[in-house]
Amino acid sequence: MKGTPHERPKPLKAALSHLEIDENPISVRAKSRDFFWYSPVLKARMDHLTADFVVSPRSEAEVIEVLRAAHAHDVPVTVRGAGTGNYGQAIPLKGGIILHLNKMKAVKGDPRRGAVIVGAGLSCSKIWMPPPARIRGRNCECSPATWRHGHDRRLHRRRLGRRGLVHWGGLRDLGNIIRLRVVTMEAEPRVLEFTGEELHRVSHAYGTNGIITEIEMPLAPAYDWVGIFVSLRRLCRCRALRCRGWAHQDGILKKLISVYEAPITERFISRVAPHVAAAGQPLVGLMVAPHAMDGFLTFIAPQPGGAGDLSLATMTTGTEDRGPVFEYGWNHTTLRALKVDPSITYLQVRYATADHMAKVARDPRGLPGER
Repeated sequence: MKGTPHERPKPLKAALSHLEIDENPISVRAKSRDFFWYSPVLKARMDHLTADFVVSPRSEAEVIEVLRAAHAHDVPVTVRGAGTGNYGQAIPLKGGIILHLNKMKAVKGDPRRGAVIVGAGLSCSKIWMPPPARIRGRNCECSPATWRHGHDRRLHRRRLGRRGLVHWGGLRDLGNIIRLRVVTMEAEPRVLEFTGEELHRVSHAYGTNGIITEIEMPLAPAYDWVGIFVSLRRLCRCRALRCRGWAHQDGILKKLISVYEAPITERFISRVAPHVAAAGQPLVGLMVAPHAMDGFLTFIAPQPGGAGDLSLATMTTGTEDRGPVFEYGWNHTTLRALKVDPSITYLQVRYATADHMAKVARDPRGLPGER
């Protein structure tokens, strides 16, 4: 590379001057960051990093133009949606430009195909909005917990799990993405379309191997999901297995089952815990379809000999002061905890083996005092 890292983007900026460019130092820094600061390790290594300027294309043709010019000028490109990721994947490690896709908001439905086609910069809230702003009474099967802010590119580029995973499965499961349209960064960028097994090349790859410009996703019937919390007397192997039992009831349509072990409940979910749990009790947050509530309440009712294990106290969480139940799950739990204790962080793990419940039970013994 010729020139210093911050000298190379200058001629590129001139070449792209007819596009929408942001070079305000404050907003460029803001758009050069995601939620990497969840990790004290990443915060120490990335807090100073920033791009030289931001360019916001409005069409695929402009994306191609930016990538072609950046390749010609040997300038790094960092792709950004809403910056709600937690792992530093939207951070410009070596300066260069931010390719901000927030202007690419096209959306069109195909009711006959049961699908929706959207631009990569569309806010997820535009797809998962409450009725009547849905496509003929349908919306997407799964959605990120950051649906109010996250962009659709982020959902498909970086998400392994989302709201809806418990019923519809993960991104790697065939059928959850129908088609991806991708632009490559080369001397002459190519436009590629991926379907079927080829989707795995892009849909959950580690690293940026192309710029997603358009996504086609399946639709499902739209419901006004009931968000509730259920409190457990204690959390042990049998109680956790009961949660698995809820998950395996295929006739009960649900979109979320999140388990919160004490003392997380009283320390970090303080707006909810006093209403449904005594001190030291775990919580389970759920989203259940309205028509499935009778079946769900029947299934969770205490069985003979087990009445002391489960509290049937429930609470709808759609009120303004408490927010939707899904905003207590995933990494939102950590976000709420950081407001109470800024010194903590979290360790994200995945157990893929048959004895994963035993491993969950063993973790506290290996990390005493950690919750």
